[in-house]
Amino acid sequence: MSKKKEEKQKNKKLWIYLIGLVIVLILLMGFTFIYMKDKNQEDENTLAYTDLIKEISYGNIEKIEMTVGSTTIKVKQKNEEKEKTSVIPNTESFIELVQEKVAQGNEIELIQKPRSMLAQIPSIIISFLPTIIMLALFIMIFKMQGLGEKGKVYDDMQRKTKVKFEDVAGLDEEKGELIEIVEFLKRPEKFARMGAKIPKGVLLYGKPGTGKTLIAKAIAGEADVPFISMSGSEFIEMFAGLGASRVRKLFEKARKLSPCIVFIDEIDAIGSRRSSNSGAETENNQTLNQLLVEMDGFSSEETIIVLAATNRPEMLDKALLRPGRFDRQVTIPTPDLKGRLEILKIHSAQKRIADNVNLESIAEDTAGFTGAELANILNEAAIIATKNKNEDIENEDIEEAVKKVTVGLEKRTRVYSDKDKKLTAYHEAGHAVVSRYLPTQNDVKEVSIIPRGVAGGYTMYKSDEDKYYISKTEMQEKLIALLGGRAAEKLVLDDISTGASNDIEVATKIARDMVTKYGMSDTLGPIDFQGKEPYEIQMFGENIGDKIGQEVKILIDTAYRDAQELLRQHRDKLDRIAQELLQKEKINEQDFKEFFKDNI
Repeated sequence: MSKKKEEKQKNKKLWIYLIGLVIVLILLMGFTFIYMKDKNQEDENTLAYTDLIKEISYGNIEKIEMTVGSTTIKVKQKNEEKEKTSVIPNTESFIELVQEKVAQGNEIELIQKPRSMLAQIPSIIISFLPTIIMLALFIMIFKMQGLGEKGKVYDDMQRKTKVKFEDVAGLDEEKGELIEIVEFLKRPEKFARMGAKIPKGVLLYGKPGTGKTLIAKAIAGEADVPFISMSGSEFIEMFAGLGASRVRKLFEKARKLSPCIVFIDEIDAIGSRRSSNSGAETENNQTLNQLLVEMDGFSSEETIIVLAATNRPEMLDKALLRPGRFDRQVTIPTPDLKGRLEILKIHSAQKRIADNVNLESIAEDTAGFTGAELANILNEAAIIATKNKNEDIENEDIEEAVKKVTVGLEKRTRVYSDKDKKLTAYHEAGHAVVSRYLPTQNDVKEVSIIPRGVAGGYTMYKSDEDKYYISKTEMQEKLIALLGGRAAEKLVLDDISTGASNDIEVATKIARDMVTKYGMSDTLGPIDFQGKEPYEIQMFGENIGDKIGQEVKILIDTAYRDAQELLRQHRDKLDRIAQELLQKEKINEQDFKEFFKDNI
């Protein structure tokens, strides 16, 4: 049995034991509560202690039955058939009183019984309960202390990662940069002869789904060395000191397996900037400090490389990023056209793809998609093809998968009123017509008033070009396209709706970024205001916040007016497309172009 399975079984048994212990404690406490409740419950057969003393003094008590160690006694009164119970405060004093009355001539039968084991159980449980609870907590804390040893290990004997560089597509330059790490791990002596020091750490950062974890595994697979993987969140717990302890244990394991790779995913969970706050921040600081100490503590004989991944590099502490810790920082970008095609080929190899499916066309239409998103599209296409009872995955299945992933699930059963349909048709037609007359905007691929996800309709554009820079003109025209739907509502229906809420949200963010991040304001100039503290912004003037707001508003207002003007000039196209949508509910790329043939 592999070590991983043994460890899982061990952990499973421990948790079953702890859960069982908690259940037993709850049951025992419930039993004790019921027992004590029944034991102390007063009813018509209970005799108060003061009344008992009076009855003994009057000579009305015939028999008293006591249990050793119990304060509850049974009393038989003369001329009474039923026995009564009474609670005495002091057993020894009460026995002396009874014996005194017997000596004075009262005929009282005093019977003392040994205590039964069943009666002793509640008191035993109560006495040992704190010890049992403390023991359970100790076991849990001890187990949590050991979580630092639970990093996933892929080594020569077990679970060796089989991922190679050939399994990573779309990152040719990045693989070229990281191949040196493989050489360091395979033949460190070659670099040592030249006096070169092995890099201690490599930080991989990029958008989620770009392949940071995959390329880290590929490095270990190519170097054929153990690969220890942990997530940053696994170090952090509510108990102080556990994070630092786990970091120590992780690197102790790495030293035993050297040469090896330690991979910390989502390192921003423990590597964020240190602060002087108390509580959880203090624990994070201790964990980060321990990580810094461990990375500084590598000797030249220990061939250990720390790989880390994050999609928020700006959050990391500067001490982590200095040379000697994370010596290299490699950006993992979204794949370009060639990379997307290679990724699609890898993920389609295990799927039944129809001969007429053109992967190059899919790669062209998915600009900006990450590797994970492309894999998800093909998987969704396979599911859709299965539901449609197709023999193979067709082009229509892939197109539907792209829409499902980007826009949402189609909802044909949703019932809309004629008024809502008309509003949606003009809204989407407004987007499409405005975009058609904006030179920098992508061509319209499909317009639909069939609800998808949370949207009542959608306008899909062709994304067949990889863009690395966006000009000011392009961003201004993007604002016009976004506000085309709202402008069409106002122009045709002389009313506006909540349907443009997402358009307005996106447009406002673009306009704010243009002013505060990209320095595209003619009035404020090329100054970066984003992420600045209030006192830092104040250095540019007292009312700088108001000026930023005014610049953003000017951009939005101008775009809205331009959208309305374009729609007034091409009102005939707007009406025709909206009417076509009301009849067919969907217009594809070819049909959309037919409306503008007279403009060619």
